[in-house]
Amino acid sequence: MRTLLPHWRSILLFTFVEVALPWWLLADAERRITSSLSGLLVASVPLVGALLSRLTGAHQPLGARRLAGLGLGFAGVVALVGLDLSGDAAAILEMTLVVCGYALGPLIVSRRLADLPTLDVVAISLGASALLYAPVGIAQLPATMPSSAVLTAVAVLGVVCTAVAFLLFFRLIAEVGPVRATVIAYVNPAIAVLAGVVLLAEPFTLGTALAFVFILAGSWLATGPSGSAVVPAAGPAAASSRGSLAKYGQRALTELKQLRRKP
Repeated sequence: MRTLLPHWRSILLFTFVEVALPWWLLADAERRITSSLSGLLVASVPLVGALLSRLTGAHQPLGARRLAGLGLGFAGVVALVGLDLSGDAAAILEMTLVVCGYALGPLIVSRRLADLPTLDVVAISLGASALLYAPVGIAQLPATMPSSAVLTAVAVLGVVCTAVAFLLFFRLIAEVGPVRATVIAYVNPAIAVLAGVVLLAEPFTLGTALAFVFILAGSWLATGPSGSAVVPAAGPAAASSRGSLAKYGQRALTELKQLRRKP
């Protein structure tokens, strides 16, 4: 707690935009719009993340490769879930706010929480969300105890799909940056379709197969090295840096020789 207290504003902001508000809006919106439309909107998180990153001045060089990957991945999601614009405007607005929150959360982690212990931040964030939701949950307690299957499903969602997922997501943000980390939004619909085919015997069409190719190719391109990031290494600035290093290295060797000559 002592380590986290100086950053309590950033932690609360992350909790609000990445956890508390999106989960509430997502659960409400998906009761009134199709899962295809919600999946399509959530898959736009990397594009919104790239835009927010540039607007906040914290963007990483994207380059043509990553931009092409983002576009190809989004095209794959469109092919996968279909363009379904049915549903009321309020639910679509809720999903839009969810996307903005999911895109803003990694930026907060990268800029303000990167030096803090991951487990501590996740524990405080989820704990604060649990306290916030507790009154609503208590008010809606069922009259009888849910079945063991329901309790097991809730436990898996809480431990595997939430706690462990957040720990891995923080590590991913630290490894590849906030924009590239959000590319996992492209994989989510593909996993959902695969689970439907394997577990629910849903049809696997040619369009679905093509969408898989687009999504995987787009994710690979978007998470690969950016061309713009390596260009400066061959430019005048890099040559100047190498020259400076050589100069200081030579000076250090000269001083070491002088020290060795002294009694």
